[in-house]
Amino acid sequence: MAVIREQDLDKGRAAFAQWRDAAENMLDGAGTQASTAAFRLALKPSLPRPVWAMAVRYSLHLLERKAPGPGVEVRVAPWGAIKILDGPASDPHNLTPPDVIELDPEVWLRLAAGVTTWDEEKTAGRISAVGERDDLSDLLPLI
Repeated sequence: MAVIREQDLDKGRAAFAQWRDAAENMLDGAGTQASTAAFRLALKPSLPRPVWAMAVRYSLHLLERKAPGPGVEVRVAPWGAIKILDGPASDPHNLTPPDVIELDPEVWLRLAAGVTTWDEEKTAGRISAVGERDDLSDLLPLI
């Protein structure tokens, strides 16, 4: 099942742009503090829940198109999960591939928009990843 409906792609694109703009405004308003990893790791724009949901779904859609495949499941609860990259598919009894990455929405959107890096978020303990392919840094940011 698709992470976002075809008719919602424009809404998703707009929501992701709105999230990025809000994040950039926060970074611009922070001055030199914005250059610190601690500030960027705490960045969480105050936007309505539907904007967050559509931004997550749309950005997951972009990742899915960038790296299609059945080998790694990327979960951003509660709004979406996709399978990407080549590799062994899920076993027919479990339906979960051997590699799983779980992120909170704010972590995922910071990574997708290039606000933080994979290493920064991983070091901060904000990424749960199991399996051999537990690093998406080559695929991020999406923009």
